[in-house]
This record gives sequence, structure tokens and C-alpha cells, in this order.
Amino acid sequence: MAIGRAWAACDVGVNAGANSATLLFLAPVIWVAAAVPWVILYGTLGRHHQGSAVAAGLVVTVCFTWFLVTWLGMPDSYPDPLCPGNVPPWWPSFIPT
Repeated sequence: MAIGRAWAACDVGVNAGANSATLLFLAPVIWVAAAVPWVILYGTLGRHHQGSAVAAGLVVTVCFTWFLVTWLGMPDSYPDPLCPGNVPPWWPSFIPT
């Protein structure tokens, strides 16, 4: 959702339908990439320390989400006057891009 909003705010892509199709195609890949660390953490750390596995999984998920939104949602090479520095106006300034 954040990637789609960033694309819409910065007028990235051809139209909303094309952007939605791209995100729909990427959704299973992103889901698998987000699920693999959980499986690995639960398989290794979760046997003995479930709380630690969940905490580590949440940290990995937050970092992965930040990476995807800043990498896919804010393309550096896309010239657009609507978003100075290719950062949407609603993006919090304290979160680095």
C-alpha cells in the first residue's frame, strides 16, 4: 500500500492500472521474501526462545518493509517535479530514504 501511495503521489508510471498490475505481480514475491526469515528464525531460534524469535522476526520485517518502500516506492532515477528528491510529501522526515 505504501509503495502504491508513493507512486501515486509522485505520479510514477503510466497509470493506476499499470501500477496496480505491477504491484499485484510483485506481491507473491514480496510475500515469500518476507516469510523466509520467519521460517528460518522459527526453525532455529524458535525451538528454545519463542519470544526472541518473534522479536527478531518483527525487526527483520520492519527493516524489510522500509527497504522495499524506499527502494521500489521512491525511484531515484525518475524525474518528477511533484516530489522533490523523489520523496512523497507525506513521507515523515525522520525516516531516511
